Amino acid sequence: MMKSTNRRWITVAMLALVICSLFSVFAFADGGSDGPAMYATFWALVPPIIAIGLALITKEVYSSLFIGIVAGALLVSNGSPVGALNAIISDGFLATLADDWDVGILLFLVMLGMIVALVNKAGGSAAYGEWAKERIHTRKGSLLATFALGCIIFIDDYFNCLTVGSVMLPVTDGHKVSRAKLAYIVDATAAPVCMIAPISSWAAAVSGIVEGYNGIELFIKAIPYNYYSLLTLLMIVVITMMDFDYGPMAVHERNAVEKGDLYTTDARPYANATVENISTKGKVLDLLLPVLFLIVSCVISMIYTGGFFEGESFIDSFANSDASYGLPLGSLVTLFFIFILYLPRRIINFKEFMSCIPAGFIAMVPAILILSFAWALSSMTGLMGGAEYVAGLVEGSAAGFQMFLPAIIFLVACGLAFSTGTSWGTFGILIPIVVNLSASLTETMLIISISACLAGAVFGDHCSPISDTTIMSSTGAQCDHINHVTTQIPYAATVAGVSFITYIVAGATQNVFIPLAFGAVLTVVVLAMLRKLWGAKSA
Repeated sequence: MMKSTNRRWITVAMLALVICSLFSVFAFADGGSDGPAMYATFWALVPPIIAIGLALITKEVYSSLFIGIVAGALLVSNGSPVGALNAIISDGFLATLADDWDVGILLFLVMLGMIVALVNKAGGSAAYGEWAKERIHTRKGSLLATFALGCIIFIDDYFNCLTVGSVMLPVTDGHKVSRAKLAYIVDATAAPVCMIAPISSWAAAVSGIVEGYNGIELFIKAIPYNYYSLLTLLMIVVITMMDFDYGPMAVHERNAVEKGDLYTTDARPYANATVENISTKGKVLDLLLPVLFLIVSCVISMIYTGGFFEGESFIDSFANSDASYGLPLGSLVTLFFIFILYLPRRIINFKEFMSCIPAGFIAMVPAILILSFAWALSSMTGLMGGAEYVAGLVEGSAAGFQMFLPAIIFLVACGLAFSTGTSWGTFGILIPIVVNLSASLTETMLIISISACLAGAVFGDHCSPISDTTIMSSTGAQCDHINHVTTQIPYAATVAGVSFITYIVAGATQNVFIPLAFGAVLTVVVLAMLRKLWGAKSA
């Protein structure tokens, strides 16, 4: 305990020094300038780097994010304390929480929390857990079932994270799968799956960014070259069939199997999140019908926002859809459906139904707080010109290395997405730059380069501590957020390293099949070597 306390105080002291250094550097900056003195420089990425580093060191996410916001506000205001306070409140929290998209996502999050609370209260989750235990007899089976469900729900990554975790939680708990492992599989089948699904909110986002080309067609052509997404899915299957884990994940899994402790660390925010007075009348259909109805209603709501019922084709309406409006709309309709499904059958009464509304909201408070902090931090990075800085790096260096261009773009996208926590923002910045280089590229090289950009963005979205889907995966799997991040980073980094080498091969061969086969073989070889070095997991 003493060592832990000392380490925390040392961290806080170092943090204070960082903030003081930032303040002293910019306190005497030109007060008459219209913007930050270090706009569009490496300093734009310093605030998220501070936040991520502190989160990994201290294992405490709220203070780490807030300190990153403070550091960013000091940079934005050129060291002015008053200006920094204004930036935190006005440009940080108020600006992001007043954004229609952000509010829509929070509303969707809250409604899903209510749906989960209602399904649990009605006994649907418990009934499904008992049903699944009779049919899924092994840990491998529970992990592969989670993987399969994650691949099936490819419409939207937010929807995927919360739905898959909530549905599979009783199954994986019954087979002593750690919450960290469940969170990893949920996260690894969210953004990576959406990025290779032609009908998804991600396909719509990418198609809307590409100018001068058919966006959907380009997205589809890029799928075979999206090595990070494809190899991540391969990795899940391989480590599951090999029955081994490495890094911090191995500790969590061993603890779950041998001691029945699904959390491992003292940080277990959901350990006591039990539902009182669960109905004994609940059936498996009381879980499956709401989930299926939620999927259908969200799809219909999304194409509705894209103009499907006004004459647009299904593909075009999905490309033009507004997920921040469609997903909450579909969730609200599902709440009405659940009301009609449960109350006439007296699964739960009206009072119990209404009690689940605030209970679902309360369950999502940690995720809401982390998302709000992460968005405010991202706002600081934007005000510091992070996008312009990265754009300059790509345009200034990558264009001169034709064969290595995809690998360079992949690394830049990985770094930007990881440090900012936004995948859509990453490919929104980099894709126009890649398209501008198209005059000097073959069509195949252009597709590979765009896919490298998308793959790097998926990496950051997959494992960055301040990524929306990383946060929601922790929430859906009811896992401590920092535990989720620290256990999955070695896995994500492994796939990213293999993908980087594969993009070099792709740039040299400009072939569809050779690099993908090379990457698949290399992934299996690397995992086999890690298994030999780390040792097979004891069952």
